[in-house]
Amino acid sequence: MILSTTNTIEGRPIQSYKGIVTAEAIIGANLFKDLFAGIRDIVGGRSGTYERVIEEARQHAMNELQQKAAALGANAVVGIDLDFETIGANGSMLMVVATGTAVSL
Repeated sequence: MILSTTNTIEGRPIQSYKGIVTAEAIIGANLFKDLFAGIRDIVGGRSGTYERVIEEARQHAMNELQQKAAALGANAVVGIDLDFETIGANGSMLMVVATGTAVSL
């Protein structure tokens, strides 16, 4: 399965459009992650803990997007857009939404 943020795949014309596919992943950040991220904010530097949470949520959304496209008979998803939002009380959860167009090349 080819996954791309572009609307076309170079050298591979789109044969048919299967439809829009969307996937969501919501991951909660716990108290300890928040505590250590807060300390990191005070002393400076990157928060590896939050970076791993973001990567995990993104990967879950992309895997689901790929599965939904495959269920439609697609072999690629083009025009992928990723959106990141915090939700819940005090922004305690991270939501990643992946959207794209399932196509056959």
